[in-house]
Amino acid sequence: MAVGCSRETFMRQRAVSFVCLFCPGVGMNVQPMYLGESAPKKLRGAITLTSASFTALGLVLGQVVGLREILGAEENWPLLLASNIVPGLLQLMLLPWAPESPRYLLIDQGDQEACISALRQLRGNDDLSCEMKELLAEQLACQGMEAKAPWELFQNPAVRGQLITVVVLSSAMQLCGNDSMYFYASYIFQKAGIPYDKIQYSIIGTGSCELITSVTCNLIIECVGRRVLLIGGYSLMAVWAIVFMVALSLQDQLTWMPYVSMACIFAYILSFGIGPAGVTGILPTEIFDQVTRPAAYMISGSLLWMNLFLVGMAFPFIVEGLGYYCYLPFFTVCVCTAVYVGVFLPETKGKTFLEISEEFNKRNYKPQICENSWTHFEEIKSTML
Repeated sequence: MAVGCSRETFMRQRAVSFVCLFCPGVGMNVQPMYLGESAPKKLRGAITLTSASFTALGLVLGQVVGLREILGAEENWPLLLASNIVPGLLQLMLLPWAPESPRYLLIDQGDQEACISALRQLRGNDDLSCEMKELLAEQLACQGMEAKAPWELFQNPAVRGQLITVVVLSSAMQLCGNDSMYFYASYIFQKAGIPYDKIQYSIIGTGSCELITSVTCNLIIECVGRRVLLIGGYSLMAVWAIVFMVALSLQDQLTWMPYVSMACIFAYILSFGIGPAGVTGILPTEIFDQVTRPAAYMISGSLLWMNLFLVGMAFPFIVEGLGYYCYLPFFTVCVCTAVYVGVFLPETKGKTFLEISEEFNKRNYKPQICENSWTHFEEIKSTML
């Protein structure tokens, strides 16, 4: 009987864990896509990036609630797991006041009146003529097309450049080693002399770093641009990876070196939050059109979670094999990603989806057969609302 009860409890835990993991997986794809489609061009990056800012806030709140004095004790794990219901209920209560995406209403549903109504709800009494002209141009370009499945993107040369960009950046976001810094944090803090019972409070500082830089990135993204934040973030992470490996190799020889390692952990997380953490989630919205965007987010989200699993499984073996130089693979990823962004990714700040698509059409092979190229744009300029 005891064995049966234990197995039943285990199965309940697995079921709850599956639901808790499935919902964020869906939400992290749908939320930035909805925000990006609904936001005005000039604020698209800042509004879409709020998704990453609140994700970082959730990380910090989880670290705080997980303190032993609150719900971190072993006997309180059911309450800790159930605390997810609070943000879930808040979202359910607020969603009825959120309109559907104007682009979805116009391009996918063909309902221009509902699109204008949604824009009115989102923009208030602002002049909508310019934005409607842009939306009508997208509708004309996507006319007769159907939503693409993820595997169809791999067969479509018209989105080759966009697809490679999403694959590279989504993979690099997990393969850059940021999550591994959380793995090292407790060890480094202990070597720095922080008492064991105080380390949990220091760990909150790592999540707070990501939150601070995510909010900072939200404030400056429309001034600085996407490319600068990505290149700067990955380049700084590469620098801190080198310093971190040197500090690890000398920490037994110099008494102050663990403090350098501790500073590198915070610096690495800060560099990640200022660019890759938020900008990566924006790009699928901006570089894909309405019929390919959902499939692109499915590919991006799948790569994020698969590479997170890969790093989690492989990192202990990397540490065992490379020792103090365990961050050499992450350094390589950061350098290669920064180079790729600098060479191949056009700036999307302040551009319409039409203009961004044209930028990529110039880079893709065989642009004459592009299914999603923005044609007849000159005709739509004269269209009256």
